[in-house]
Amino acid sequence: MFCFKYLGHIISNKFLDDDDVYREIRNMFTRTNILLRKFYNCSVSVKTLLFKTYCLCLYDVALWANYLSKSFDKFQSCYNKCVKLFFGYSKYDSVTGMLQETGLPSFSTVIHNNNISFNRCWNLCNNAIVAVLRNVN
Repeated sequence: MFCFKYLGHIISNKFLDDDDVYREIRNMFTRTNILLRKFYNCSVSVKTLLFKTYCLCLYDVALWANYLSKSFDKFQSCYNKCVKLFFGYSKYDSVTGMLQETGLPSFSTVIHNNNISFNRCWNLCNNAIVAVLRNVN
């Protein structure tokens, strides 16, 4: 298999985005561990702000079009594990209750918001090349 990174996005000859999904999983765990190491004594409100700012910046998620459901499920599991780890919940605690207590969005909400944001920027872009690509579809 041949793959390379272009503008931070991993492109492979299989025309699947799984390698990029796994890259984002690694990044999420890395960022969470850094936050956990440096800010474990902070209050929940500070941790929530830090997590939203530092871990929910998923810039190329809206570009994923062709991936296996297994890899996307692993990404959702990664998100839930990172939230539980950072906020000190056990692995048996309810994800819904945890998200309500912390005020964080669910994984599906994060993905949906990224897609909406990308589509808004795509449709409002005045670049001539983007306009041509937009009209092709």
